[in-house]
Amino acid sequence: MPETISNSTLTMGRAAFLDVAPLIRALHFQPTDFEYDRGRLRHVPSHHVFCIGPQGQVTIDARCDCSGRAVSREQGEELFQALKNWRHQYWRAVEIDREFAEHFRDPSPFVRLLRDVRMAWRRFGQQAEPITLPERGGDIVAAE
Repeated sequence: MPETISNSTLTMGRAAFLDVAPLIRALHFQPTDFEYDRGRLRHVPSHHVFCIGPQGQVTIDARCDCSGRAVSREQGEELFQALKNWRHQYWRAVEIDREFAEHFRDPSPFVRLLRDVRMAWRRFGQQAEPITLPERGGDIVAAE
């Protein structure tokens, strides 16, 4: 007689994996809620951190029970594709804007001092008149 699987067994099998569909949707519809640094995706409001590999492996670091369950390989691969799209469509522009702004940030007091000294040196060098040496032999009198 073939073995039958009860609904409770199916539910338990499904419950073994964490459903990351809400995360995938949030990457698409709420891209500003996330940050990416050193291969780790961080959801700012919840402080959850995700490491997502190309073969669907997902590691979750969270202060709640979310990190206690694994993500299915299929959803992991789907999440990896969503992450690639998010990085390409949203995060790369944010990185470029931050890098550009970094070029124009206020310098430290030490750097400001060095710049002021350099500019004073340049101004001093431009205002000084050139030094000329007298010609030999003309009005030179020997000392007695």
